[in-house]
Amino acid sequence: MAEARGTGLDLHLDVTRGPGVGRALAQALREAVRSRRLAPRTRLPGTRSLAKDLGLSRGTVVEAYGLLIAEGWLTGMVGAGTWVADTPVGPPPPNRPAAGAGAAAEAVPAHPVSPRPTIDLRPGRPDLSSFPRTMWASALRRALTAAPDHAWDYGDPAGQPRLRAAVAAYTARTRGVRADADAIVVTSGFSHALAVLGRALHSTGVRRVATEDPGLVRHRDLLRAAGLALAPLRVDPAGADPADLPDDAGAALLTPAHQHPYGVVLAPRRRAAFLDLARRRGVYLIEDDYDGEFRYDRRPVGALQAHAPDHVVFAGSASKALAPGMRLGWLAVPAALRDPVLRAVRDLGAEPPAVDQLAFADLLERGDYDRHIRQARPAYRRRRSELAARLPVPPAGVEAGLHALVPVESAEAERRAVAVGRYAGLILGGLHTAGYWYETSDDRPAALVLGYATPPPHAWRGALDTLTELLATTAP
Repeated sequence: MAEARGTGLDLHLDVTRGPGVGRALAQALREAVRSRRLAPRTRLPGTRSLAKDLGLSRGTVVEAYGLLIAEGWLTGMVGAGTWVADTPVGPPPPNRPAAGAGAAAEAVPAHPVSPRPTIDLRPGRPDLSSFPRTMWASALRRALTAAPDHAWDYGDPAGQPRLRAAVAAYTARTRGVRADADAIVVTSGFSHALAVLGRALHSTGVRRVATEDPGLVRHRDLLRAAGLALAPLRVDPAGADPADLPDDAGAALLTPAHQHPYGVVLAPRRRAAFLDLARRRGVYLIEDDYDGEFRYDRRPVGALQAHAPDHVVFAGSASKALAPGMRLGWLAVPAALRDPVLRAVRDLGAEPPAVDQLAFADLLERGDYDRHIRQARPAYRRRRSELAARLPVPPAGVEAGLHALVPVESAEAERRAVAVGRYAGLILGGLHTAGYWYETSDDRPAALVLGYATPPPHAWRGALDTLTELLATTAP
């Protein structure tokens, strides 16, 4: 039993000390709000003040406040105060599935919990402040000046011929892809590409597609929207397991160079097994090469497509190297799928603007795109090293990409870290909170999936410090 005083408020809480004191404090506050002993809009003591009066660590109080904010009982601003919510809503149902890819904090309501600019550490984006504005503006001017009049007409659904040729040359040089310009289809990023592929595969009679588990829920949603049933491919340290590919699956979506989110590379024997299945059973493999440019410890493995160009669709984009807002991606399409893919492009629309395609072709042709990647690579490698040095456990996977997988003890610990992170001004996501697993079950492994590339340079150190403190605070 204790009397807690702070900011002009006497607060009586019955908290039993010992193991689980943080949960006991959260429950005591929850009951005080539920019973209306704490009325809506009541201002609570600061975390330091309440911790001192209760004889607890400040981290325990921060965790309790963060959880109750996540559940909707409280609202608050770091450094400005915490209040009882206007209309306390209570906790969400247990094991509530996430709503979509990239929504890494679905269990956290959109309360304004931090007065500071929120730092987003969810994966999927580069440092947007590094976008080469001057380089892009110059490319646009050259494209506008040099483009023939017919470039502004309704174009080929496959994309501008100049860009298709430039992409064919670039992917052959950097990833070993075997495709000429006629095999390239330009898309508005990978999501558009996958929607197109799902529709094209369905039109050829494919009814089931296998995808990695864990994997992005957004990708599963896009394939389901195309009328396709799904099947999970278990992922372990050797990558996706070809033994899980069902007999009735007509395609499989893979991230062989750097599995998302585990960060592992598809083992040689499994690469060979997937390619053998593709040839023997006529299965199409969709190779999502989402961050193939960013391998830090060695040269990246070559594209799977190079070994079976008639059975592998190679997919790339400028989203990680430049910015997702560019909405520029590409497919290297086997000949048998080319017509179905082009029909799907016509049906779905959303081709990138001609001027953007021509400007991007200019970057590729002049080597400016390569130069930008070479400048970005050491910066991201340094961030990964700095992150790894501060983590309680080493990040999983190879030294590559723009994200790191950090295992945590349980699904509950993951949700707690996401909730407390929001209170501390960090947006985090994990295997459970962002819906990576096919089926929601708390007995599955839990981890935070940290997008270390996203914060601008001036915010990185602060984000790293806050993350380190958060992981120490929320550790069991």
